[in-house]
Amino acid sequence: MESIQATKQRFGIIGNDPKLNRAVEKAIQVAPTDISVLVTGESGVGKESIPKIIHSLSHRKHGKYIAVNCGAIPEGTIDSELFGHEKGSFTGATATRSGYFEVADGGTIFLDEVGELPLPTQVRLLRVLENGEFLKVGSSAAQKTDVRIVAATNVKMVDAIEKGKFREDLYYRLSTVEINLPPLRERQEDIHLLFRKFAADFAQKYKMPTIRLDDHATELLLKYRWSGNIRQLRNVAEQISVLEQNREISYETLKHYLPDMGSNLPAIVNAKKAESDFSSEREILYKVLFDMKRDVNDLKKLTLELMKTGNTAKVKEEQSSLINKIYSEENEAEEELASIIEEENNGQESDVEVFSIPENASETRKDKYEYAEEIQEEENLSLQQKELELIKKSLEKYHGKRKDAADELGISERTLYRKIKQYDL
Repeated sequence: MESIQATKQRFGIIGNDPKLNRAVEKAIQVAPTDISVLVTGESGVGKESIPKIIHSLSHRKHGKYIAVNCGAIPEGTIDSELFGHEKGSFTGATATRSGYFEVADGGTIFLDEVGELPLPTQVRLLRVLENGEFLKVGSSAAQKTDVRIVAATNVKMVDAIEKGKFREDLYYRLSTVEINLPPLRERQEDIHLLFRKFAADFAQKYKMPTIRLDDHATELLLKYRWSGNIRQLRNVAEQISVLEQNREISYETLKHYLPDMGSNLPAIVNAKKAESDFSSEREILYKVLFDMKRDVNDLKKLTLELMKTGNTAKVKEEQSSLINKIYSEENEAEEELASIIEEENNGQESDVEVFSIPENASETRKDKYEYAEEIQEEENLSLQQKELELIKKSLEKYHGKRKDAADELGISERTLYRKIKQYDL
């Protein structure tokens, strides 16, 4: 069996990271078999090297090796490209054509970006993996093929399966052995090694002196996140090699070639909020109603306050503040409103949910208050029930974790705590 170091030299793989070495070792071990292999990893990590290793060290090495970028072929023609077509099977099919699975019989096919395959094509591919048969487009006669399939993807396949974009049975067929290549940021000791190799290659290619990094520039090189991985590092090395007159590269010079450097340094990276993913349209509607209920209640309270005080100027000022509050992302809207009402009552306790009719109110104004209270009662009966149901679902979903539930509901944790006490949950 060929050694890991010899294999890396043969295929131009640079680095000594343990995870990288393990990936190469798995490729060497699986090569003599006909097991299907799925290569995973972020875009730009060099996944295309693994199928080449597998093919070259297998008994199929004298057969054809065909690499297919599934994401680059239009959905309407990919079946024809992979499996071929009969003459007249569709508009423009002026002759019978052999597909890759027919041409590569006895060899290896590398399906890059396999996660981009349309579902109908996935069904055809599954048949090839299960019994080695395929149908040309427009043909009813099954053909046999003996092809080793190595696939690669930068898509999280579990997520794609959950969203119905990739067949679960095909995933398990493809990933009999899974080989993962680590991102460049997890191979920090290899970064400078790779950069120097690229710099030497471009110096030879463009017939100019090799660029070198000073100590501060090297530190920056190692700290940068490299979201584009090896492909991005190679591009940066080529740009600097071509554009810079001074071959000694400083921190400031390198910084200009690293986009969004500040946000890519891995000092403190804020995790992205998980998307709110409600299980049904009904629950999404409840969330919208829940948000609307808060805004309607705020507007209703101002209307009632106007009826109580008759102070139009004062209420207009409050209305301006309320509008700003409704269209902002303030989490403590209810606390602010309670504070406003408390200040208007000169520090006396006030219940923001219930309003009493003044004893000295005229009959007309009493009718208005009674009508407003009827509206409030009817609205609360319908919306409070939906609010209660939505809070229960969120708490169950996050197993009682108030912070996660509050984030999903779009309210503060303190507000949620008050609602839990209010509904005795």
